[in-house]
Amino acid sequence: MNRDESAAVILYVDDEDMAGKYFARAFGTDYSVLTASGADAAIDILLGRRVDILVTDYRMPGRDGGDLLRQTARDFPQAVRILVTAFADRDVLLDAVNSGEIFRILEKPLDFDEVRKALRLADELSRERRARHQRLKAIDETLAFLGHELNTPLATIINFARGIARRTSQPEVAKALKAIDDNAGYCLTLLSTFSESIQGAGSVTHEAYSTARQLISSLLDTYPLNPAQRALVRTEILEDFPVMVLPNCVLLVLSSLLGNALRAIKGEPSPMICFTVLVEDSPKIRIVDNGSGISPDILERLMRDPVTTHADEGGKGWGMIFCNRIMQSFGGSILIHSEPDIHTAVTLNFPAIKRSDS
Repeated sequence: MNRDESAAVILYVDDEDMAGKYFARAFGTDYSVLTASGADAAIDILLGRRVDILVTDYRMPGRDGGDLLRQTARDFPQAVRILVTAFADRDVLLDAVNSGEIFRILEKPLDFDEVRKALRLADELSRERRARHQRLKAIDETLAFLGHELNTPLATIINFARGIARRTSQPEVAKALKAIDDNAGYCLTLLSTFSESIQGAGSVTHEAYSTARQLISSLLDTYPLNPAQRALVRTEILEDFPVMVLPNCVLLVLSSLLGNALRAIKGEPSPMICFTVLVEDSPKIRIVDNGSGISPDILERLMRDPVTTHADEGGKGWGMIFCNRIMQSFGGSILIHSEPDIHTAVTLNFPAIKRSDS
């Protein structure tokens, strides 16, 4: 058999043994085909190895295909799911589609040309999901490495700052040391959060860890804001939503945006920062400030080239590029609208949420 080593793995589930054999014979040349005689046997296979495409019959003894699809959508979301049925039961099919997030429905008896077309499209989707999974995994690994490398120096900075603070009697020096302590402590908190997330998740494909409201609340609780700065920040939760992938990376994006906004409002007579959570065509978190704004020439390059509006403070211009890459890694995006000397609005767009009642 001259099958490509990178061929997609298909799991075909049907209580009729001959159906599984026919399917494997028809498509085993192009794909790696596994078969199972029921939902429980299918789950055992899914637990033991990678499956890219799940093709399951609906009517089976015990747990039906709809039940299998629901569990697969929850526990193995990377598998592309296809339902096979010989029954034109509209309510059953609608329930399966809505709850199982099905890619395609195929009717029995199977038309092999139609099946071949569906499998080709499912394979393309599966490859996209695998590539995205690898990007997310790379982000996790990078953050774990950064956490390891930065933890000790940050702790050392905190200890030095506290040691000097105990010996100084100058208020301005003590104030500066307190700022150093607070900011280094915030960085350590972020690193600890990422480390716990990476060690505990085991997989970057887990679903909702946090809601947008919870992420913003966590940010405002941990970010080193002084009382005056905290009083400038308000939140508007128009409609909350779950953050489905890498919420701690989203938290890092929000932290970067908050830092940018705080710099932008310095010197403003009536400074303001507002976080808004809403769901329109897709879920969004928007952060608006009434600061100095971004000039059009910098705005046009901001998420493409390393440009910065605060080089005097050590900025290198990589912040928005990194934020944009995080959002793009799970299908999101960033939109920036800025009017110089009036305001800047940064919108984080998240993938649309499939609602079970839709």
